[in-house]
Amino acid sequence: MRRLLHIAILLSILTLKGFSQQTPLYSQYMMNGFLLNPAIAGSAGYSAINLTTREQWVGFQDAPATRALSFQTRLTRKSHISRRAPLRLKGKLGELNGTVGLGGYVFNHRNGAVSKTGMKITYAYHLDLDQAQLSFGLSMVGYQYRLDDDRIELEIPDDPVWSGLHKSVLIPDADAGIYLSTPNAWAGFSVDQLFESVLKFGDAGYDQLVMERTYSLLGGYEFEVSPDVIVAPSVYVKLAENGKAQVDVHGKLYYQQTYWGGITYRTGHALILMAGVSVDRLVFGYAFDIGLNSIMKHSLGTHEFTFIAKLGDFSRSQKWLTRY
Repeated sequence: MRRLLHIAILLSILTLKGFSQQTPLYSQYMMNGFLLNPAIAGSAGYSAINLTTREQWVGFQDAPATRALSFQTRLTRKSHISRRAPLRLKGKLGELNGTVGLGGYVFNHRNGAVSKTGMKITYAYHLDLDQAQLSFGLSMVGYQYRLDDDRIELEIPDDPVWSGLHKSVLIPDADAGIYLSTPNAWAGFSVDQLFESVLKFGDAGYDQLVMERTYSLLGGYEFEVSPDVIVAPSVYVKLAENGKAQVDVHGKLYYQQTYWGGITYRTGHALILMAGVSVDRLVFGYAFDIGLNSIMKHSLGTHEFTFIAKLGDFSRSQKWLTRY
């Protein structure tokens, strides 16, 4: 019974009882909303490469860790010319030559003996509504879950319960979203894991681990305090199919379109401090999660680094759409 209990606890990491870890968790998602909503792919009118690395609960052995790489672009009729872009651009609505956005996203999330590798391919369609843009997106997704033998110590070598499990599982899925943006506001709604795929790790008892559907709502508004200072409050709500919810309340301050700092309160989990800077067409961001539970007493916190490279002709983009 103890062996069965240990395995059940391990596999329960994959269920929605810990749904915040079922899908990768990010603190600086506002720098790359494409990670949350496929409709945002290419919405800014230029190409961007984003690299994110996240180390959770530093100090704990085999603590959760995430690596993510994404690319998004807007298909246009003109060739791309790299130009300098500030951290955040604001101006009149410009004309975009193209309505199709494409994106790609690969990540690896490890939590103890369980690792999840995922890949997404995204198609987005953008409609010009004069002083607004309405976008729709769909992602085809593939996941691979792995159970690592090297990280498991069995009381009985060659335990038949453990050896009877499939150590690697491949599953397909899909995400969909809609996104509306204006010169000063933005809002989006998306659904992840539409198919609610089942993870079949073994025989009866281990074949009903469902990737339950989750819903995300993201919105925000920008206030221009002065020519050099802009304040942007936003909120992110993540709701699981079983009713469990996570809410992020965030505030960000931009200075001279080059520097920014922000703070987020994540309900029941953490207080997040973050800052960033733009150097030419490169953006660097850092976030530190302060846990609001007993884990923080034994951990050095959670650290997340984000790097963004912007490519393309920014004179052709809708400048007010750039959010970082």
